[in-house]
Amino acid sequence: MTRFRKLAEDHVYTGSLISVGRGTFQSVDGGEEFGRDLVHHPGAVSIVPVDDDRTVIMVRQYRAAIDADLLEIPAGKRDVEGEPPEETAQRELQEEVGMRAGRVQKLAEFYNSPGFSDEYSYVFLGLDLSPVESSAHSPEEAAMEIERVPLDEVPMLIRIGRLVDAKSIIGLCLALEALKS
Repeated sequence: MTRFRKLAEDHVYTGSLISVGRGTFQSVDGGEEFGRDLVHHPGAVSIVPVDDDRTVIMVRQYRAAIDADLLEIPAGKRDVEGEPPEETAQRELQEEVGMRAGRVQKLAEFYNSPGFSDEYSYVFLGLDLSPVESSAHSPEEAAMEIERVPLDEVPMLIRIGRLVDAKSIIGLCLALEALKS
């Protein structure tokens, strides 16, 4: 049960990926009005591709917002209208690492940063991998490097700060749990 209501939103900016608005809100008891910046995003998917030997195929990719490379699981935005999240995950897996998963299992859904953004993400586990042709769609994808990481090393990589990407941490920890033997 919400105690607030949105009164209005003024459009501020539209970019290639996001749009930004300034929302006006009020508590339902008629309290004072307040404003919030709102970032609208089409949503994203990510996938944890695990080989038969419990190795995760990850990418090291440049991220402009932090001006640095990050170690991540394959991921991308939901930019094809009506495409189911599972298909988007398969498409990103193919584009980024040249693999297709024979089995895809949803691990979680979550809001990335609900304090200011409506970006909603899905993370999947990809198993029974087979190679397919990859195709980069951006300068960052063309320059990304593929890294194979033993799944059992994930907790240590998080502890030492080598793995700091939230969607990857969520997906990898849930994959570890799902694949416990």
